[in-house]
Amino acid sequence: MTKAKATEAASVKRYGGMSRRTSYMKRYWQLYALLALPLLYFIVFRYGPMYGVQIAFKDFNLFQGINGSEWIGLEAFREVFAMRDFYTTLRNTFMLNFLDLVVSFPAPIILAIMLYEIRSAWFKRISQTILYIPHFISWVIIGGIVYQLFGTQSGMINGVLQSFGFEAVPFLTDKNSWLITYLFTGVWQSAGWGTILYLAALSGVNRELFEAADVDGATRLKKIWHITLPSIKPTIVTLLILNLGKMVSIGFDRPYIIGNTAVREYSDVLSTFVYRIGLEAGQYTLATVVGLFQAVVGLVFILGSNYISKKATGDGII
Repeated sequence: MTKAKATEAASVKRYGGMSRRTSYMKRYWQLYALLALPLLYFIVFRYGPMYGVQIAFKDFNLFQGINGSEWIGLEAFREVFAMRDFYTTLRNTFMLNFLDLVVSFPAPIILAIMLYEIRSAWFKRISQTILYIPHFISWVIIGGIVYQLFGTQSGMINGVLQSFGFEAVPFLTDKNSWLITYLFTGVWQSAGWGTILYLAALSGVNRELFEAADVDGATRLKKIWHITLPSIKPTIVTLLILNLGKMVSIGFDRPYIIGNTAVREYSDVLSTFVYRIGLEAGQYTLATVVGLFQAVVGLVFILGSNYISKKATGDGII
């Protein structure tokens, strides 16, 4: 009798659990249907191309395909790591990303706080629209604007300076001046769009905290320091970790379009290096090696920065 009851209870528990799961799926199937498309995108366009990683270990021949190409092991890695240009572009990638992190990362935080502090709704909407627009402009167009503004001979800024009797500033031909122009352009293009996440985080801050601070006589700066910034701290930490994970990866458009042969010592980065050896020279194996190197180092940076962040602040992404 006891055994029969136990069997019956197990059966009810088993099928009851299945019934609850079935009911749950029937209730929320729309959410899973919405999730299917992003999952399919990642499977097809993110995980699918991982099959081609084996090109880094083969003497890839375009006509023989991946499977038909000869296996060469780590020979391509030794060849890449022996190239002087690889270390130059790696240094430039780290340098430009680090300077971008120092200059561009705080910009959207400061802008978001400034927009949050604005009380006029119409002025805030106009300001946000103006700040968002550069994000939607192609880097090709931005490159044209940069050359029209900062060109040494025909640039508008140098034209104004020379009309007042000053010497032309080599914004795009001197290495240090080009670096400042590069960073300024990046801030202009990305800062406005980067405020969206911070403004979303700030929208959830309890306004009673500010009212209590007003009662205590806190100044606006103290409210920003003790209420606003701690409220968006998790968002800042998450985005900082993700940015650290991209330290060895860099977009192709910006350094390629704004750069030139005069400043190649700074503008030549891993993405332009891959373009030269991969598409121009047809050395697909070496290009894949560099791409795989970037992915592995980027993963190490993300895990390392996440570990340090959890130990130091208690916040992380994993």
